[in-house]
Amino acid sequence: MKRLVSISILSCCLAGVAWAQETKVAIGISGWTGFAPLTLAKEAGLFKKHGLDVTIKKIPQKDRHLAIASGDIQCAATTVETWIVWNANGVATTQIFQLDKSYGADGMVVKPGINSIKDLKGKTVAASAPGTAPYFTLAWFLAKNGLTIKDVNVVNLEPQAAANAMIAGTANLDAAMTYEPYLGAVRAKPEAGRIIATTLDYPMVMDTFGCTPKFLADNPKAAKALADGYFDAVAMIKAEPQKAFTIMGADVKQSAEQFEKSQAYLRWQDRAANQKFFAGEHAQFSKEAAELLLAAGIIRQIPDLSKLADTSFIK
Repeated sequence: MKRLVSISILSCCLAGVAWAQETKVAIGISGWTGFAPLTLAKEAGLFKKHGLDVTIKKIPQKDRHLAIASGDIQCAATTVETWIVWNANGVATTQIFQLDKSYGADGMVVKPGINSIKDLKGKTVAASAPGTAPYFTLAWFLAKNGLTIKDVNVVNLEPQAAANAMIAGTANLDAAMTYEPYLGAVRAKPEAGRIIATTLDYPMVMDTFGCTPKFLADNPKAAKALADGYFDAVAMIKAEPQKAFTIMGADVKQSAEQFEKSQAYLRWQDRAANQKFFAGEHAQFSKEAAELLLAAGIIRQIPDLSKLADTSFIK
């Protein structure tokens, strides 16, 4: 009898461990090159190693907050300023680690004859919807050149469609906002247009990962595991680059070689870089970004910026 009781208790304990090791979490991302370590962490078993059962869903940035609000996903990857927009619009989310910094991976493509950003006044520019990274990047580029969103005509196209439109020579477009890997397609066809500015000229695209406050409160160990899994993926890229590029490239229908070229225009951020970023740069950029978002009419009020990040998971 004692032996049966012991076996029963052991079975319950093992079941509890198995459950703890398989915390389910759904993540929303796009095909942006900078998010690829998340895919690598899933496909290479790094999230699983940390006790997570991760589902990754490809959701356009303009709809990602709706998926969070509906409970379809608990976490997401997006740009720093987008979290400001989501929180300003009532979708409570908290950033827990930084993914990447763009070093030329986001940019503006223009048709021949346009020699400066100032030449875009009165012209038509393709960019994703307000509240997305390409739209904000457009607003940032314009602001740094004395213009505003109101000085151009914006046609809402997602990054891949925007790049394809420029390559196809769509007559009514004078410029387009896009990013890697789609920007790479434009680089390969210079006759399609000139890349007039990127984040090398205007450093401002930085991606972070975050979750709902409820998920973080209910699953602090899982949140730490998400961060650790990401950092493991960054380490794997350094240790086994070709294997990593093959896995990440397959997700966006690129060869390892093509993906390697795309990722050269960004920098994934390891644990030390994360700690440095959240020590000051994050707050400083968030303040400037929030002011631009307010001026551009993308948000009606600035949320409490001090509550947008929790750095306890990157220690």
